[in-house]
Amino acid sequence: MKTVKDIHATKSTGELVDEMFEAGGFTAKHLGTAAKIVERMFREAEKGECVNFLSFPACIASTGTRGILTELVRKKRVQAIMTASGMLDYDLARLWRNYYHGSFQANDVELHRKGINRIGNIFAPLESYGIILEKKLQPMLAKIYKEKKEISTHELVWALGREIAKEKKAKESIIYWAWKNKIPVFIPGITDGAVGSQLFFFWQDHKDFVVNLFLDENKLAEIVFDAPKAGAIMIGGGISKHHTIWWNQFRGGLDYAVGITTAIEYDGSLSGARVREGISWGKIKENAKQVTVQGDATVLLPLLVSAVEEKLRTKSKL
Repeated sequence: MKTVKDIHATKSTGELVDEMFEAGGFTAKHLGTAAKIVERMFREAEKGECVNFLSFPACIASTGTRGILTELVRKKRVQAIMTASGMLDYDLARLWRNYYHGSFQANDVELHRKGINRIGNIFAPLESYGIILEKKLQPMLAKIYKEKKEISTHELVWALGREIAKEKKAKESIIYWAWKNKIPVFIPGITDGAVGSQLFFFWQDHKDFVVNLFLDENKLAEIVFDAPKAGAIMIGGGISKHHTIWWNQFRGGLDYAVGITTAIEYDGSLSGARVREGISWGKIKENAKQVTVQGDATVLLPLLVSAVEEKLRTKSKL
């Protein structure tokens, strides 16, 4: 049996996460395991031996953790993204307007009367959400419509990324780098958000404008069936996580899978389901390198990615 070893606080992020693995400490051990899996995923992707998926809910794009997601796309650590429509809302709106520190204990009635939307402990004023998106998106959609009347969600994201390229804060944007690096972003629930509503409003006067989800499915089929190996970092659950593992069952399951979630398992929800549950469906391979890390992704993802990036810079062995 392995001996439990103490953690020392004077370490770099990479060394600290390594010590968490050696510490045998509950979530710490799982985070250390996740770092080893993700490092292997990234190294194999660099050699063209693995296709990595990233799935995440919209909410974290409203926080500073958006910067970690952007880095993963900028550095091409992932080759496909599955997310919710709200990611577009937050990623785009923050190009032009600020979001603010708030509180979980804030009075929501007062916030409503002041025109402030609350995302956990993040405040997004109305002018930093629907109002600015309507102002900016309608001209963009008109231009996209002239070029292509039938479009997939991943093509739409690329088109929006292209349109914002000259914005001052463009390089802070997830979708800018997705366009720049031609990394497809799939949004199976595209109408469920402010951007989705803007698409609906635009459609009222352009009934031949079509967002064709089957074009996304066709692209996903190409990615999945051509992948020599497949890995996934899955944050939270919902449609983003499910569409990732759903498609990978058709290739026999994911070879690598790291889940980060705060949800409970005993209610049977997908968000709470541990990664290993997917083995029973054939969505995760029986011999896959896999782990579920329980906790808040705004804490765990920066630690995980920083540790792995440090390992990649120092050329450490797998």
